[in-house]
Amino acid sequence: MTLLLGCIADDFTGATDLAALLARSGLPVSLRIGIPEEKRRRDETAAFEVIALKCRTSPVDIAVEQARQALQWLREAGASRFFWKYCSTFDSTANGNIGPVADMLMAETGATQTIYCPAFPENGRSVFMGHLFVGEQLLSESPMKDHPLTPMRDSSLIRLLTPQVAGPVGLANRNIVSKGPTALRARLAQLGDDGIRHVIVDAVGDDDLGTIAAASFDMPLLTGGSAIAGQLPRLYLEQGLVTLPQHQQALPKVTGGAIVLSGSCSAMTRKQVANYAGKVASLRLDPIALAQDGATAALEWLGRQSPDTAKLIYATAEPDDVRRAQERLGREKAGQVVEDALSEVAREAFRYGTRRFVVAGGETSGAITQALGVTHLTIGPEIAPGVPWTFAAVSGEPIALALKSGNFGGEGFFSDAFDLLEGA
Repeated sequence: MTLLLGCIADDFTGATDLAALLARSGLPVSLRIGIPEEKRRRDETAAFEVIALKCRTSPVDIAVEQARQALQWLREAGASRFFWKYCSTFDSTANGNIGPVADMLMAETGATQTIYCPAFPENGRSVFMGHLFVGEQLLSESPMKDHPLTPMRDSSLIRLLTPQVAGPVGLANRNIVSKGPTALRARLAQLGDDGIRHVIVDAVGDDDLGTIAAASFDMPLLTGGSAIAGQLPRLYLEQGLVTLPQHQQALPKVTGGAIVLSGSCSAMTRKQVANYAGKVASLRLDPIALAQDGATAALEWLGRQSPDTAKLIYATAEPDDVRRAQERLGREKAGQVVEDALSEVAREAFRYGTRRFVVAGGETSGAITQALGVTHLTIGPEIAPGVPWTFAAVSGEPIALALKSGNFGGEGFFSDAFDLLEGA
């Protein structure tokens, strides 16, 4: 099938989020973990190829180089249009990596202008007058202000992006977007004439996303959250660039033990952990203890549990506890010891017969997926908007993985996930 859009995501949960929304169209989506080692014949690609990187908090030069390699693979596979996917809460440090990667992709693709649209109204993320809202709160007043790796203390996307890119940042506000694609195209052209290559675009509802997609459809590079990309398949179908396949891909039936592994400390994940911990055997990991003693205690606890019953192992904690661990260990090490421990647990759980994994947190999802040796995922049904079940093979055995971004899903997400899988 013709490769319509090559996508690069800055973390693994974001990649599955993007793949899920593209897959709603019924068109085939391929999700690859890390930069693929094998070359791909152009007649072997899906309509949408998504490459999941683990570069959201990497040093800028490493993130840019990984994205460059992903772009090269997608180009060789036949892509001529590209999408740079980052979180709907615009997670980044003051130095990047959203802007530096976008600058590189623009230079490589010849794009003279691109848009930035992280809005995901279905999940409560909206952009108004260039400011990002989480629900009814400004980003800087939401729980994201306490994110352990990328604390978001400013809601202005213009102020956040400007230090990260070459040249000024412009705005196409909601008043323009509400007038439709023609008016928005004119605004983008005006900004381009003024030398503004980077444009924040407001969106407060799905209708806005439809307008934005129609107005920016021909750009060689688009950037944003998954929701704006989710509008593109409809346009491809309407323009006759692709047709729906006659038969949908059959998904495997996965049985075996079930486990939730949570490294996210987001407000919603804390609620989800509290909800699930009262229903199943659970173990909380302490980063300070992990730094001293490793994952031995967690592995011994896992070995004492029945492999057939659901269980939960988590490092999810309140912001004050996270700060204490970071002050004691340093921010990077506090996160790394958790990722390393949960990766060991995942490998051991698989050895015990666990085949159904729910993983909470972008960095955690990346570490565990790599630890299991997963390189390719098939997209299954959505548990919540932007969070699908995915399927892979590990040592020849089928497994099911749900990779959940921190704040996605409702309080009962973990139970809902396994209920959906068992009913599929």
